[in-house]
This record gives sequence, C-alpha cells and structure tokens, in this order.
Amino acid sequence: MSSPTVQPTTAKAPAPSRPRGLGLSSSTPLALFGKVVGLGLVAAVTVWMAPPLLATRSWLMLALLLLSAAAIFFIYLQPWKIPPKYLVPGVVFLIAFQIIPVVFTVSTAFTNFGDGHRGTKEEAIAAIQAGSVQPVAGAPEYYLTVATQGDPATGPIVMLLVDPATKTVQVGTAEGLQPAENAQVSDNFKVTAIDGGYTILNLGQASARAADLAQLTVPTAQGAIKNNGLSRAVEGKATRLYDAACDCIREAATGATWTADGTIGYFVDAAGNNLDQGWQVNVGLANWAKPFQDSTLRTHFVGMVVWNFAFALISVFGTFAVGLLMAMALNSDKVRGLRFYRVLIVLPYAMPAFAMLLVWRDMFNQDFGLINNLFHLNVNWFGEPTAAKIAVLLVQFWLGYPYMFLVTTGALQAIPSDLVEAASVDGASRFFAFRTVTLPLLFVATAPLLISSFAFNFNNFNAIRLTSDGGPFPPDSPSLGATDLLISYTYRLAGFSGGGGAQYGLAAAMSILIFLIVAAVSIVSFRRTAALEDIN
Repeated sequence: MSSPTVQPTTAKAPAPSRPRGLGLSSSTPLALFGKVVGLGLVAAVTVWMAPPLLATRSWLMLALLLLSAAAIFFIYLQPWKIPPKYLVPGVVFLIAFQIIPVVFTVSTAFTNFGDGHRGTKEEAIAAIQAGSVQPVAGAPEYYLTVATQGDPATGPIVMLLVDPATKTVQVGTAEGLQPAENAQVSDNFKVTAIDGGYTILNLGQASARAADLAQLTVPTAQGAIKNNGLSRAVEGKATRLYDAACDCIREAATGATWTADGTIGYFVDAAGNNLDQGWQVNVGLANWAKPFQDSTLRTHFVGMVVWNFAFALISVFGTFAVGLLMAMALNSDKVRGLRFYRVLIVLPYAMPAFAMLLVWRDMFNQDFGLINNLFHLNVNWFGEPTAAKIAVLLVQFWLGYPYMFLVTTGALQAIPSDLVEAASVDGASRFFAFRTVTLPLLFVATAPLLISSFAFNFNNFNAIRLTSDGGPFPPDSPSLGATDLLISYTYRLAGFSGGGGAQYGLAAAMSILIFLIVAAVSIVSFRRTAALEDIN
C-alpha cells in the first residue's frame, strides 16, 4: 500500500500593512520635502495669527484658526491616502477667496460702514473730544523729546517736555507731570541726557513708536498735554465732552447738545444736524432704499439702471451682428487673402484692452482728437450725455466684434452645408434659409457665450472708467454720471476714485444688487435657450 503523496504548500504572503508612525514617510524625497514645508507654513501662519487674536479677545476666530491647523496636521500626517488630502487645498482656497469675501460683503451691506462710521461708539466719542481740543490760553508750546521707560521698542512712552522760556524739563506720563532729574538740554531745546532710567529715542525709534505716542495723554490742572508731531507738544482742553447721563455730547462754551441716535450712528442736535464723526451700526435695508428716498438721486439712479441694461444689450447684440456679418462674408474659400483679412479683424481683440481704451479716449477729445479733426466736427463727446454714450458704445463695438467674429466663424463652419442646400432645393430664399436654418443652429452654439458676454458687459468697469469715467455729471448729481454703470457707481461709492466720502455699506449693497440682476438674467436666459437644444 503506497503512502499518500503530500503536496507541497506555498505560504501566503502577508497582506501589506499600513505604515505607521507620524505619516511623514513618502514615496519620493521631493514629496516628503513638500509635506514638511507645507506643514511648516501652516504652523508658522498659526503662530503668527494667534497672538493678535488672543490680544483682541477674538475667541471665535482663534478657535477656528486652531481647529483648522489641527485638522490640517491630522489629515496630512496620516500614513495612508485619504480623500481629504486632495480636497482640503481646494476647500481652503474656496473659503478664503470666495466664501469669506461674500459673507463679509453681505454683512457690510446691512451696516453704515464707511468714512465717519468705521469704529465703535466709544472710539467716535474719543475722536469727537480729541478733535475739539483747543490750546489753553497762556500755556507754552513745549519742545518734545520722546523717551521710554526701559526698552526703546516696547517700553512705556514718556514725554520729556522743555519750556522754551525757562529751559526747565518735566517728564510727562499718563499719571501727569513730574520734575526731571539732572536733565541736560541742548541749544535746540532737545533733552540729551536724563536720570531715572529713561531711554531717549532717536528720530527713527520715535517714528516707529508714533502710534503709541499719539495715544499718550498727560493730564494737567487745566486740561491735558498732547504731542504735535515728534518735536512739539501743546497743552489743550476739550470743548466738547461726552455726558453719559444723557448719552450726548455737550459744547462747554455754548451749551449746545448732540444726542446719540443709535439708528443712524450719529450724535444729532434738535434741528437734525449731526456731528461729522459717527460709529458703525446695523441699518437693515436702508442701503437698498437710499437711492430711492431722494427724488433727485432716484431719477438719476433709475436712469443709470436703464442705461446699464441698454449698454450691455447693445454691446452684446451689436457686436454679435457685426461679427456675424463679417464671418458670413469671409466664410468662403473663394475670398482671396482670407487669412490676411481674418488676422486684420482679430487684431483689436489681440491688443491690450486698457491701452486701446485710453487711445480711444484721446481720439474723442474735442480739441485735438482724431475723430473731430478727421470728420471736421466740433462735438464735445464726453461733455454731453448722449454724445458720451454714443462714444462709449462705438469703442465697445470696435473692441467686441472680433470676439464675436471668432465665435460665429467657428459656429458657421460647424453647421452642415447640406442643410442649407436642402433648403435651397426646396425653393427657400437665402434669407429664409438663413433665418430658419442657419440662425437657430448658430444660437445653439453661441447662446451660452452671449449670456456670459451680457454678464461681462453689464459689469464692464474698464469701458467706463478708462474712457468717460462715468461723466458727464449733472449739477444736481456730482457722484452719479450719465455714462455710469452700476459697477462704476459702486466703485465711486467705495471711495476708490479718490473723491473721499467712502460708503462701504452702500457699495456692498450695490454689489449684491448687481449679482442679483446678473444671476436673474442668466437663469432666465439659460432656461429660454434650453429650448434651442430641441433643434439638434
């Protein structure tokens, strides 16, 4: 009896286990270096941002910062591949550059944030009182030497005050004045040496501590001493003081009173006049209602909205019509020099738009512009509303038709030629075949581009800013011009044009209004153009 044959067995290889540790192992040294550098940057940003948030008691932002850093370290220190490793960078950039600006804009739109309303009520009171300080009669103008108690960069700021009449030196701190010990004064009334552990700052060190010096107030029997730059100090007294009992500002000399109005963030008197300095408050929907509350502004604002729609629609369909005509004219191989003509037409589109807008602005100049000189005209193009609008539209036609030419050329070449031939065989005229066959198929390909072009031209800031700058401006509306679009008007409200009087809350509301208009038009247009898909 033969013994059973024993088959050799092969041991199964153990399943690969996930690497353990801190997760710094990587397939290549370059990847490991990138991970270390990335996590190091996260740690550096966290350490840099945490102290200011802690100092200002911004607990929510501090908690978000620490949780975000901990989450990033937890995800990227994992030794195995997980989806968050690839999703986190995109999510971080989405939050930083999309969500946070949108949230900030929406929150600002419900406030009166702007010039005169940048801070809290306490800061407004301090500014009003400081702005009303008048020099005390008979008090000298002191020569100032800036010093610190201890370290020049971090020590408490003190004023070394020299009376020019007697050359006596006093030390001014937040507690008051005290005599200086063994102070030496130069011929130009600067303190060069002093006992008591004070460190005299040079000009560069004093400039670096200018903000701390401005916050220092030395109380005196008649008022307080404040610096006037880095070399002088004066004793003054506030003429307007805050009274907490009535929540108002009182004028010491006249007894005039301005009471706090929390709905608008101003101190207002009985006649309705307010002080220049206010504070930030929530105003609800007042920013959206403001353009319609004043009859003059309402007329110009409605006209601007109508012009904004007209500008966008005329720019889109006008350039589309011109581009389509040129595309149809050059959509034939029988045309000689076809490439040359196409390059010539595309040339305006290839040149920098901002440079061309500036050139066109000079060409429309009334005195030495090419347009008036070439056609023997004397039109004040940017001085009359109608002429300014025509000039802006002409510039847009010149800049926009090459793009539409490229789009329609590609769409026309994609339309099967046998469809047009079939229509002609059935006896249809060229115009009828174009209207019933070519144009609908053309819209199938170009409708989304026309919608996006409308959104672009609705917010075409450069076309207005670099040519007419929103003008001309009527006498009763110095901030809203005849050619202004919503976007250029918003730019001016935000104070970026240098005119002063920034109204960030109102500008944020206008930004949201622009978004709502463009979004509504785009949604409706896309739903309407969806019917064109049935043509295919």
